[in-house]
Amino acid sequence: MPESEPLPVRIVGRGPAAVIEIGGHDISRDLAAYSLTQQAGEAPRMVIELSPRATATGVFEGLAHVVIGDRPDPGPAAAAFLSVISPAELEKAALARHDLMDGQPHELTRAMLALLREWALGQWGGVEPEKGE
Repeated sequence: MPESEPLPVRIVGRGPAAVIEIGGHDISRDLAAYSLTQQAGEAPRMVIELSPRATATGVFEGLAHVVIGDRPDPGPAAAAFLSVISPAELEKAALARHDLMDGQPHELTRAMLALLREWALGQWGGVEPEKGE
């Protein structure tokens, strides 16, 4: 989106019911998130993510460049994460996690998916990712 003249922005944090106005128009119901940054000597930049809800705290009132952004596609990050997982280590870790094995169909696959979720959240449990085999 090309840069434009700064728009008047007003943010009043009220927990999950923050009031966010751009150019005098309340856009609070249309937001999932926003970020407000400023480089020295430049107008603040506000990035908004459109969605039915917003969460914010604090108050800001002034001029800012407003940029409407989309949430990033998680696919490339997921692919990069999975590419460093060693299949042998994943299988070994899943078979060692008896708390994930319940004797039901597909238990190994469910255990592997549970481990991948944990690992994606940084919960390695002593196993660090390696280059895939």
